[in-house]
Amino acid sequence: MKRASGILLPVFSLPSEYGIGCFSKDAYTFVDMLKNAGQSYWQILPLGPTGYGDSPYQSFSTFAGNPYFIDLNTLVDEGLLTRQECGTFDFGGKDDEIDYEKIYLSRFKALKLAYDRFDQNDDYRTFVHKNQFWLEDYALYMAIKDHNNGVAWKEWEEPLRDREPQALAKAREELAEAVDFYRFQQYEFDKQWTKLHTYANQQGIKIIGDIPIYVAFDSADTWASPQLFQFDENNNPTGVAGCPPDGFSATGQLWGNPLYRWDYHKETGYAWWIQRIAYSLKLYDVVRIDHFRGFDEYYAIPYGDATAENGKWMPGPGMDLFHAIEEKLGRPDIIAEDLGFLTPTVLELLKDSGFPGMKVLQFAFDARESSNYLPHTYTENCVVYTGTHDNDTTRGWYHEVGKEARDFAKEYMCKPRLDEDSLAQDFIAMAMGSVARLCVIPMQDYLNLGTKARINLPSTLGGNWVWRLKKDQLSEEVFREMGRVTKLYGRMPEEI
Repeated sequence: MKRASGILLPVFSLPSEYGIGCFSKDAYTFVDMLKNAGQSYWQILPLGPTGYGDSPYQSFSTFAGNPYFIDLNTLVDEGLLTRQECGTFDFGGKDDEIDYEKIYLSRFKALKLAYDRFDQNDDYRTFVHKNQFWLEDYALYMAIKDHNNGVAWKEWEEPLRDREPQALAKAREELAEAVDFYRFQQYEFDKQWTKLHTYANQQGIKIIGDIPIYVAFDSADTWASPQLFQFDENNNPTGVAGCPPDGFSATGQLWGNPLYRWDYHKETGYAWWIQRIAYSLKLYDVVRIDHFRGFDEYYAIPYGDATAENGKWMPGPGMDLFHAIEEKLGRPDIIAEDLGFLTPTVLELLKDSGFPGMKVLQFAFDARESSNYLPHTYTENCVVYTGTHDNDTTRGWYHEVGKEARDFAKEYMCKPRLDEDSLAQDFIAMAMGSVARLCVIPMQDYLNLGTKARINLPSTLGGNWVWRLKKDQLSEEVFREMGRVTKLYGRMPEEI
């Protein structure tokens, strides 16, 4: 792979008419701007349907798409909605932060209007048949969940919770319309995303998708396939995922995701994982796997603990999993999220896999992180970022980080001072000038935005995943500067 660059921007952060970024004309405009600025990649966050907390890393399904991303204007063009109907709903302000409560209360009502006018066709039936391996369980799970006022499947009546065949058959019959409504949502999502993805590829833009290593406890995946996870005879987790205490958190991070039964996955030839990666490579061109170190060792916290302090490290599948994936799918295009404290065995796994790891400039100047994030230590086989969705914006970080880190950054960059108006630009230049084959910059940094534009503050609930671009921020001037820096550091596609 030759030197290249791209932009990190979640789909939900795109400008749009109905309260949240989606597969609208604004998404196509963004792709055009990326092409004109010489970018080769658009990195997004997971596309799955979200629940409480709105995190794309806690989804109701590892295969399903978020119905919030379905463009309503496309449904208008298809005759399934009218502009007047769309205007009757309160989706939140056009340029304000995402109001997920308003989206939740309005989006499904609008989609239900469209569903009621939809006539099933061969294209729809083909989609349903091709995706039945996940779609049927997901649609039934969501229909039952709605019928139970949204409570987690662990709180359902025992026959449904434990998937007794007679109870499932009865639910399919009684909730048939609701089940089909969820099939319809996934059909429209898939159709619109496939069209946008194809368009991006035609413009020379590859999509970097993002998948969490774990699935959510309250998900169709765990309900439909409990045998994949470390559950007891009552389908309660025996342990859950997280991170141990470190310099960032005295009690560690308690994520709460169920852990995999790696022995069972090995017995099945890692069939579920192969299916998951194959499906992800259909959705995206490159797959970034979050928390890659969990394949080497995973941190198991006793279920029910209030903190992550009493967890212990357990062995993961290692290269055995990736050999199985490569044997079935060929060599997948994967980016390994290898941030944080890395043991020699994790580094060995990364080396053996050949996957590029990640470098984050904000970590380079933090005394709590090792100095292998400094650009002069990079090898070509890595992806460099100024920051990720879990970091503050570069401008926000620089104002919040300690004086020692700020002074070190200025010394490293040979600058006695960093100017407020070009601060992010200086860090972008450092990343773009590195030997890393791929450089990905959050859109907020090209706009030199402060902390208000941060996407997520880990281990907090509320106020995350809500930042949106305003249309006037996507100016030609910003993308001209993007193109200038891209050309300067030799990351332009050959045809430009």
